[in-house]
Amino acid sequence: MKKLRSFLLIAVVLLGSLAEQSFTFAASTQTATISIPVNANLMGDNNAYKNYSLDLPSGIAPSSIDTSSIKYSGSNTVSGAISLQNGTINLKLQGVASTKRLSNVTGYNSSYLRNYRSNPSNSIWRYSDGVRWQVNEYDENTDSLIYKNYPAEDNNVPSLRPPRIVVSAAPPQNSSYLKWYNGSAEDVIESKYIVASTIQAKWVPEESSSYAKEVKFKNGKIIVNYAIPFYVLPSGAIGEQDFENQDADATHPLTGWATGRKYQVTIIYYYTADALVPTYSYSGTVTFKYTPITEPTLDGKVTVVNPSPNPTQFKSADVPVTLRVNGNLLAYTDAANIEEWVFYAKETGSTDVKIMKDYNKVLSSTQSFTTFNIPKDRITNGMVNGEFDQEYTLTVTVRFSKPVPTSSGTISSLTQTMQATVGVTDKPVPPPSSGGNKRPVAILSVPDSVMAGEEFLVYGADSYDPDGTIVDYNYGIGSAVEKVTGKYGYTWYPLAEAGYKTTISLVVTDNDDLSGSTTAKVEVQAPKPRAAITVLGTKKENRKVTLHNASTDLSKHYPMDPSKTRFTIQAISGGAASDIKYSGSLNGVSDKDVVFKKPGTYKATIYVENIVGYSSTAEITFDIVPDEPPVPYISVPSQAYRDPDNGNRAAVVLDDLSFSPDYDYIGHRLWQYRYDSDNDGDFSDESWVILSDANESRVNFNPDKVGRYEIRLTVTEEFDQPTIDEFVSAADRKSANTDTQSAVEKIVTVYNRAPIVDWSW
Repeated sequence: MKKLRSFLLIAVVLLGSLAEQSFTFAASTQTATISIPVNANLMGDNNAYKNYSLDLPSGIAPSSIDTSSIKYSGSNTVSGAISLQNGTINLKLQGVASTKRLSNVTGYNSSYLRNYRSNPSNSIWRYSDGVRWQVNEYDENTDSLIYKNYPAEDNNVPSLRPPRIVVSAAPPQNSSYLKWYNGSAEDVIESKYIVASTIQAKWVPEESSSYAKEVKFKNGKIIVNYAIPFYVLPSGAIGEQDFENQDADATHPLTGWATGRKYQVTIIYYYTADALVPTYSYSGTVTFKYTPITEPTLDGKVTVVNPSPNPTQFKSADVPVTLRVNGNLLAYTDAANIEEWVFYAKETGSTDVKIMKDYNKVLSSTQSFTTFNIPKDRITNGMVNGEFDQEYTLTVTVRFSKPVPTSSGTISSLTQTMQATVGVTDKPVPPPSSGGNKRPVAILSVPDSVMAGEEFLVYGADSYDPDGTIVDYNYGIGSAVEKVTGKYGYTWYPLAEAGYKTTISLVVTDNDDLSGSTTAKVEVQAPKPRAAITVLGTKKENRKVTLHNASTDLSKHYPMDPSKTRFTIQAISGGAASDIKYSGSLNGVSDKDVVFKKPGTYKATIYVENIVGYSSTAEITFDIVPDEPPVPYISVPSQAYRDPDNGNRAAVVLDDLSFSPDYDYIGHRLWQYRYDSDNDGDFSDESWVILSDANESRVNFNPDKVGRYEIRLTVTEEFDQPTIDEFVSAADRKSANTDTQSAVEKIVTVYNRAPIVDWSW
C-alpha cells in the first residue's frame, strides 16, 4: 500500500516585481531555523517517505527569503526539491531505515481474534457380524492412515457402540486468509515481514472439544488424540458423543449389521510468529537566509474566494469567480502620504482589464473582483484528463502624494503583480484554509493496482489533526462505482477504466473547519481470471479421478462464465488417449470425473473465461500409479486326525491371511483342494475341487480320507476407492492365488487315530 500526505496549498502563485523603480535593502542578511517534528521508529514501508509543510516563523515575509539558501540538515535524505509556496516551506524526506524484531505477533483468520477451526474426524465401521469394529485412524510414526479391528465391549448384537479407545486424526492445518497483528486490530503486520521459520500454531483448549486428549502441530497437520465414544462432562458425569452416519460413504455394499460412523472433535487454534519490520525515523532542521525589511515594500496577496474549494468540481455549468486582492505596505507608516490604491485584474492573455480604486489613506487595502465567469463550454472543450485551469493576472499599486526617499533614490509608487489559478475538475478537492491553528493531515492508503470489477479498500483512517479532531472525510473516486464515506470503505472500477491510472483524492476537515488533502494513483488492470486446476481422488488406474476447477474470480463484478470453461486431458507417457475415459463433454463443467485405464504420466489443462471475455489457462501434470495385485497367504495345519465321533471326518480350519499392498480389500475368495489319491507325493495329476466360493476368510474343511490334501486360495480385490462402473469390468480387478506359497505350508496330512488297548480284562 502506498501512503501519501500533504497539506492544502492554495493555488496561487505570487510573482513580485517593482513596476516603476527598484531598490535594495540596507539591512543585513539573517538566518532562521525551523525544526522538523521528531518521529522515531515508524513501522512499515508506508512510512519510508514523509511530506512536511513548515510554517514560517512570525515576522518573516516570504518575499524576504533567499530561496536558494533553503537547506535541510539532518540524517534524512531530501527527495526532490524544497519549495516555498504560499508562506510555507515544503519538502519530502526519505526516512532513516532500520529493522525491528517483533516477537509473538499473532495470526488469525482474516480478522483480529478470529481463530481457526478444524473438525478432525475418524471413520469407524461395524462389521456385518455385528460384534466387531474397524477403527480407521492416523499413525504418527508412519505419517499414514491405518486401521485396527476391535471386538465389541457390549453384549448386544448388533453392538451399540465401538469400544472405549483413544483415536488419532490428522487433518491439514489451515492458513487461508492468515492475517497478522501486533497486539491490536489496528496494528496490522504485513505477511512479507513474518519470519517463516518462527511460525507456530497454538491450540486454544478452552474453546476446543473437552474430550481432546492431546493436540500437536507437525508436518503441516493437526495431530489430535481424543476418546470415543464417551467423554467426561465438566460436572464429572459421563456423556456419549454424537456421531454422523456414514453408510452412504461406503465404497461397497453393506451387508448384515455393517454400518459406518464418523466421530469428530473441534479444535480451535491460531498462529504466532516473529516479524522483522522495517522502521523509519525523521528529524532535523530547515535553515534559510532572509533580509529583514527596513525600507518601504509592497506585499501583495490574492485569494480565490469563489469557487470554494478551489479547484472545484465541474457541475456542467458556468463557474463564477471571485478574487480578493490585498496590498500591504511594509516598513512605512505615513498613511497621510497615500494618494490612492489601484487594483487591476484580467484573465491572463486577455486585454479586458477590470479596475478598482481605493482613495482611503490607509497602509493596507483590499478589493474583491466578483464579475469574472468561466463559461461552461470553455471548460468542456478545454478539459484535459478531467482537469481545466483558468489563470488570472492581478496587480496592486499604491501611489504616494509626495515622493518617498529610499537608499537608492525616491519612489512615487510601488506595484506588485500576482497570478491566481482557478481549477475545475471532475474530482473533489480541498477547500482553502486560513491561518490560526494547525491544518489536519490527510493520509490515504489504496492498492497500487486493482482489476476492473475488483473491490478494494480505500483507507483514510490514518489521517490525523495535530490540534483537533477530524470531523469529515470526503473522497474523490472518479468513475468508481461504490461511494466511499467515513474513515474507509470499499469500491470498484468499471471495465471502461481498465488500462488507465486513476486518481483518488481525500479531503479531511477538522473541528475548526480547516482542511487537508492528498491524492493517490491506482492502476486499473484488465479483469483477467486466475486459472487453476487440481486433481482430486485416487490417482491409480481404474479409479475415479476428478479434475476440479480451482480458478479464482479476482474480479467480483466480472465473474467467470461457467459455460466457457474447458478441460483438456493428454497422455504424456505410459498411457494413450484411448486410456482416458469419461462421460459427456469436457466443456462447461467445473468438475469432470475421469478413469485412466493404464498407469502413466498425464497432463490436464483448464481454460476459463469471464463474462467480459478475458481468459486464462493453467495446467497440471500428474502420475497415475499401477493397481497392485493382492498378496495371498493362507494358514493350513500340517496334520489332522479323523474323528470317529464325527463320521470319521477330520476337522481342519483354514484361515486367509491375504492382504492388499495398496489398501484395496479382498472382494472374493475361492477355496480349492486336491487329494493325493495315489499317495505318490505328486499333486500335479490330481484335479482341483471347490471347497468354498462364498468369500469366506475362514473355512472348515472336513476330509474323510486318510492322506495328503493340498489347499489353494484365489483372492480377487475389489476397489476400495471410487471408480466409474461403466468404464471398468471384472477383468480390471486384480487377482492372485497361493500357487507361489511354499508347498509345505499348503498341505495337510490326515491320519487315523491310533487304537486304544485295554488289558484290564
